Amino acid sequence: MSDDSLPAPAPARTAAVIPAAGRGVRLGPGAPKALRTLGGTPMLIHAVRALAASRAVSLVVVVAPPEGTAEVKSLLDAHALPERTDFLVVPGGDTRQESVRLGLQALPPQYDIVLVHDAARPLVPVDTVDTVIEAVRDGAPAVVPALPLADTVKEVAPAVEPGAPEPVVATLQRARLRAVQTPQGFDRATLVSAHETVTEDVTDDASMVEQLGLTVVVVPGHEEAFKVTRPLDLVLAEAVIARRRLNDGF
Repeated sequence: MSDDSLPAPAPARTAAVIPAAGRGVRLGPGAPKALRTLGGTPMLIHAVRALAASRAVSLVVVVAPPEGTAEVKSLLDAHALPERTDFLVVPGGDTRQESVRLGLQALPPQYDIVLVHDAARPLVPVDTVDTVIEAVRDGAPAVVPALPLADTVKEVAPAVEPGAPEPVVATLQRARLRAVQTPQGFDRATLVSAHETVTEDVTDDASMVEQLGLTVVVVPGHEEAFKVTRPLDLVLAEAVIARRRLNDGF
């Protein structure tokens, strides 16, 4: 039998993990950040829909606050989500890193590619999600979407006391810097190894893979994949949703 007659291998299956156990202190008192509403819909639902919009994503795992697992399950049940996608809610941990690890442990064995996405990035376009997945399928162990920086970035020495002027140590080369977004995409075995190996608390999963000595690659991000952290970000997110509804019937 010639190689030409062999069936093509099935594409790797992709799952997404959305850690949503944080409180979102910078947004002020009230509901956890992921449950704040945008355009009348919880931010978490926007984020889940954004990942599920990719036809490559067949499972979305939401990592909820331990005391709020039932509430998050009810939330998913109450909103229209793609029928082709499976959804799972698991309790999270005390840190983002622990929550991602718990989400990974909940994945069935048939998933080879894992996306990790911030619930606070509710408006990431599906094209960005697909671009990340494609880069992992092409062989990259870890992929991050990112944007060039618009501002000049300076490294400073720590202030002697809070609010005091900070001396500049260096001006960094802006052309070589990127602002990293999510979803970050990984070969599953690589990400599991990173979580088993790196014990210090980190701000993103890609930096854990870097500590394994593996190459993380960057693909183009999108300006609408910004992180909703401050009250002003909520205003911007509402404006994006209003424009989408006007232009696309979103």
